[in-house]
Amino acid sequence: MNFDNILLDKVKSMKPSGIRKFFDLADSIEGCISLGVGEPDFKTPWHIRQAAIESLQKGMTRYTSNAGLMELREEVSIYMERRFGLKYDPKSQVVITVGGSEGLDAVIRTVIGPEDEVIIPEPSFVCYSPLTILAGGKPVNLPTYEKDNFKINPEVLKNAITPKTKLLILPYPNNPTGALMTAKDYEEIAKVLSGTNIIVLADEIYAELCYNTDKPNSFACTPGMYDRTIIVNGFSKTYAMTGWRMGFVCGPKEILGSTLKIHQYGIMSAPTTSQYGAIEALRNGDEDIEEMKMHYNMRRRYLLDSFSSMGIPCFEPLGAFYVFPNVSKFAPTSEEFCTDFLNKQKVAVVPGNAFGENGEGFVRISYAYSMEHLKKAMDRLDKYINHNT
Repeated sequence: MNFDNILLDKVKSMKPSGIRKFFDLADSIEGCISLGVGEPDFKTPWHIRQAAIESLQKGMTRYTSNAGLMELREEVSIYMERRFGLKYDPKSQVVITVGGSEGLDAVIRTVIGPEDEVIIPEPSFVCYSPLTILAGGKPVNLPTYEKDNFKINPEVLKNAITPKTKLLILPYPNNPTGALMTAKDYEEIAKVLSGTNIIVLADEIYAELCYNTDKPNSFACTPGMYDRTIIVNGFSKTYAMTGWRMGFVCGPKEILGSTLKIHQYGIMSAPTTSQYGAIEALRNGDEDIEEMKMHYNMRRRYLLDSFSSMGIPCFEPLGAFYVFPNVSKFAPTSEEFCTDFLNKQKVAVVPGNAFGENGEGFVRISYAYSMEHLKKAMDRLDKYINHNT
């Protein structure tokens, strides 16, 4: 059997995730400190776990509606209006997905086909380009720069648009940079999109983790952008529910009706037990968010102060739980820095070019780890920097 002839070329050409590469390396080194994975170190709050357990005890283990429990979709709708001032009909404008990742995949497959171009800011999370390619589309990388705090420059965006542009992905707060786009920034993007037929996919999985405001922001709040914006969000980062695989999509019913069909045939429905936990999270989880956010912010400030004392340049990230320091003066490439640092000090961080060519010269460090963990890692980084300069 010649399997090489069976596999699709576009699948064979896909590169493994650079995040997982260093995570796996760290896992094989005894005594290694890993700052590579974006997963909260907190346990899912007990009241959320308890709600899921109670649903199991009551035998609530059957399939739900394809779009998810109506009770959960109603809570998502209430949450979106309460936190963002956005109104979505739970019957036609909300779909519960298996994590935000499935939501991204389903939306991209809904609107993207051969020859369609998808504009993807760079650096950004690793999945957007592969999902675009799998859907038959063409990724168009949109560079963002440290001097702009890794925000999208409206002129650069304008120049990237062609007659084939169909989708713009807005991944803010950003992974890996921690960058934020303000409401004013979004208004400038809206001006560029005005008069086009471009749909916006707003990946807002980190929306609640903003450190300069108590009120999260969404591109869909921008005047004139509600009808063309599809929001993907979820519970993994906000409520420390990564293993529960719970996400949701909100947007125009004309699009979500088709997204639901893809979800229906590919997934059927999201896990029932997880949905009951998600209901509890939305109803009674605001204090949990604030508690975790407080700890993240303390860690963020600690890392920025540590970089400053070591002479490592790093713009101030205001969202998510990542810092993106510039290490270009310490090694020829990001990957060489990460490999050498791992071998000499047993600390794993992710090279910036894992998130696109424009991430070269930087590394992503996650602070979804305990302060004790971070302090040990910074002590080792200090030793490494002093040894190599």
